[in-house]
Amino acid sequence: MNRYNRKRGQVLRSTGKFTLSAVCLAALGSIALNANAALDVIAEPPATDPSHFVDQPADPSQALIDLLNAPEANEGSFEIPGGFVADKRTVDINNVFQRDALMSTNYPTNGLPSPLFGAKPFTQQMLMFEEFGPEKLDPAAPAGTLPFPRPKSGAEPFQSAGVAQSAPDTTEMDAFLSQAGISPFPQRESNTSLQNPWKPDVELFLGRFLTDPPAEGRPPGEGWSHQRWNEFYPQAFFKTVQAGSRPNGGIRDSHQRHQYKFGEFGPGGLYYNTVDPKNPAFNGTTKGIPIKIHPNMPTQDHKHLWTFDGTLPPKLLMARYGQPILMRHYNALPIDPQANGGMGLHTITTHEHNGHSPAESDGFANAFFFPGQFYDYRWPLQLAGYDSINTTASDPRASFPCAAGETLFVNDANPGVKTCQNGRINIRGDWRETMSTHWFHDHMLDFTAQNVYKGNAVMMNYYSGLDRGNETVNDGVNMRFPSGSALAWGNRDYDVNLVIGDKAWDRTGQLWFNPFNTDGFIADQLLVNWQYKPTLDVRARKYRFRILNGSVSRYLSLALVAEVQGATGEFKGPAGSGVSYNRVPFHLIANDGNIMEHAVPFDGSMDLDGNGNANEHKGWLPAQGIAERFDIIVDFSKFAPGTKLYFVNTMHHDTGLLAKVKIPLADILSEKYKAVLDTKGTSWINGDPTVGKALQLTVQKYTGVDQSMNPGDFEPVASGKGLHKKMIPLWLDRSNPADIASLANARHRSFDFGRASGTDLNPWTVRADGGIAYAADPRRISAAPQLAAESGDAGFSGDGTLEVWRISSGGGWNHPVHIHFEEGIVLSRGGNPPPEWEKWTRKDVYRIGGGPDTSGTLELAIHFREFHGTYVEHCHNTQHEDNAMLVRWDIEHPGQFQVMPTPLPTWDGVEYAPSVGVPTFRTGDGTFSSTR
Repeated sequence: MNRYNRKRGQVLRSTGKFTLSAVCLAALGSIALNANAALDVIAEPPATDPSHFVDQPADPSQALIDLLNAPEANEGSFEIPGGFVADKRTVDINNVFQRDALMSTNYPTNGLPSPLFGAKPFTQQMLMFEEFGPEKLDPAAPAGTLPFPRPKSGAEPFQSAGVAQSAPDTTEMDAFLSQAGISPFPQRESNTSLQNPWKPDVELFLGRFLTDPPAEGRPPGEGWSHQRWNEFYPQAFFKTVQAGSRPNGGIRDSHQRHQYKFGEFGPGGLYYNTVDPKNPAFNGTTKGIPIKIHPNMPTQDHKHLWTFDGTLPPKLLMARYGQPILMRHYNALPIDPQANGGMGLHTITTHEHNGHSPAESDGFANAFFFPGQFYDYRWPLQLAGYDSINTTASDPRASFPCAAGETLFVNDANPGVKTCQNGRINIRGDWRETMSTHWFHDHMLDFTAQNVYKGNAVMMNYYSGLDRGNETVNDGVNMRFPSGSALAWGNRDYDVNLVIGDKAWDRTGQLWFNPFNTDGFIADQLLVNWQYKPTLDVRARKYRFRILNGSVSRYLSLALVAEVQGATGEFKGPAGSGVSYNRVPFHLIANDGNIMEHAVPFDGSMDLDGNGNANEHKGWLPAQGIAERFDIIVDFSKFAPGTKLYFVNTMHHDTGLLAKVKIPLADILSEKYKAVLDTKGTSWINGDPTVGKALQLTVQKYTGVDQSMNPGDFEPVASGKGLHKKMIPLWLDRSNPADIASLANARHRSFDFGRASGTDLNPWTVRADGGIAYAADPRRISAAPQLAAESGDAGFSGDGTLEVWRISSGGGWNHPVHIHFEEGIVLSRGGNPPPEWEKWTRKDVYRIGGGPDTSGTLELAIHFREFHGTYVEHCHNTQHEDNAMLVRWDIEHPGQFQVMPTPLPTWDGVEYAPSVGVPTFRTGDGTFSSTR
């Protein structure tokens, strides 16, 4: 049978074929068969389809040269009346560039110090994340009839006088988001039948008519349809809008899993009041929370800060493995691309970092959409290896966490709706690929740094049978991480999300960014959950902290210390303070969202990086690159109520190019090292102002029973203690000869991140397989691994396509390289075994270059399975990514010989351009790894 006539999602079992109607009805809790319903199909788009594939030139040399002089792929986003802006720099024309500070300071980069408006450290309660709260997707449910509101002229700070520079009314926005259901109902192919509801306002701004501008910004045609739509039919959904700053209307209060009724989020709990326990107006609600970095500071206006929903607290998506989910993402940013406060672009594309998601929902940098449009991202939330490992769904370690009576459609050996038993429903896939702590953020070509900096980022917790968010379920599968127990799954009482990133603001208090320094942007204030030096109360028991480095260019290295009255502590406090400090040990349990094989102890008992100094790691995390996540478990039970602890940033930067040095904790805590303002108040001197305490934790009495796991039981054998049990083992054993042989036989690729042949506009480049070093162009394909097989029936059918990638950087530059779609296992770092914090984990961000805990080269093993399409690899110092350190790579059908075209979005709809692969895009470099 021709591979392009095969059926995808077709379940050929003794029970028969499950069709579109079956899966749709399964989402409603019932099942039926309909032989006439359409099945998922595997097919290259036909020649009449706008997304049809194109031939790769036999000699791509000229096509690659032509790309160097082609118009920018994202040109459509730059349209203004009468034409287009000159280039990406022109979008930032209104930036308040503080040129008087050019030679005086690097904090913030080429800017003046951020004024504090009298704000004092540790005088505000930290905002906990606010859940989106997905709902059941029911095609039979009535949907609200309120249209997506159009922008209106209004008063600052939440609107502007000109409609094209303004935003929708905030009350209308809340009413729109609060209405029931979803309309139009999601569909497999992009919805081009409805028009952008902002069409009249866009036409008035541009001074021209638009030709049927679609309501959905997803590229049209089969090539960008939702892969395996029927098989992974979305069973839950949520709506959100990317919008400028506006007050929180409390519209998501009823969508919180805790409902402000249970555990620490209920009455009497630590987190029942969302802002200030002295103000009962915030008991059990986020209504009224302003967009402020500190109560003393000005409200951020709608041009300078863009967030999901346009509000604070930062948002959190709580999702479960096995339950496909759809996010309808609306764009309510200003129509005028220069109505941006001098930074950011109004077109967006959202990347779920780093979900095992098909390309059309990955957030490809050139699949962006415009104000007034929406984009339906469908995330299958299936385990990698779905098609090849545990396809009968018989392994309970691959499972959906649930409450009694819940159901889930599972396409196992006997497909159908399964009912929750013992708190789980088994699903397909490799349980070793289970992920936990994610985030999603903007990925707009050339503007990722600016858009994410302005607030286009949220966190995402994956829940599974292994990591269910209920510490009391002792079923032999659940890891029982600190969380709570009031809910069947997803308790956050003792499981805290932290996004830590540096920010700066101008003399008026509005968020400020320097887009013109392409080495990187280093701000002068370190915020936690968008707040200046907040406090958080914690119980005297174990906690899990999910820590995301949400900066643009700044690396972190966090230590945890406890304040001690008197001078008995390990480190002295400031002279005359009467306090000292002790480091607080903890365990690292997850790296980049992946639960590790072993819990790594940061207690001084192990030499974690083999440099002969074990004590340096006590209570002190390694360098954390941009977008890296570290999950740690801290035990506060040994501390008396009232004890204060602090997360301390120790990583000193001079510029965005290099993460310079870790400052000794003794110098930071004694204030021997302390940045201060010069006598004019125009420059920071004597240090980096973000080095120091960032978050205060205050211990409160705990009267409950801590039933969470002991991470010490899971330490590596080398620790000399613990039971040495495994949490989630790696799919590759570096000591197994068979595994090493498979690596030697795998295709190898190399990527060198540097500045070879860069230009002033695009200084950063990537060289694939020793070829030409190119600046980013989404029409150029640098690698194209092909799937070993398409969808598979029950039974093991191989490990998928295995490759070895080598990434490197010269010149001492720091690059946290991110590879979309799949996690890899680090094989070697600088030719040596990886440190303990990388040895036992899968990763999606790989630090290379100079600086602490980093090396110039790194090799990794990576799988490709289940989905095909267009992805990217890039430096997650997003100023490097935007200027232009990014490469496109595709996952192809087995035996594919044509290439996918590139979407070119415009106000009128998405066009397509031919793509071209570099000479080695399918072969790799053919070399062997140094590990063999």
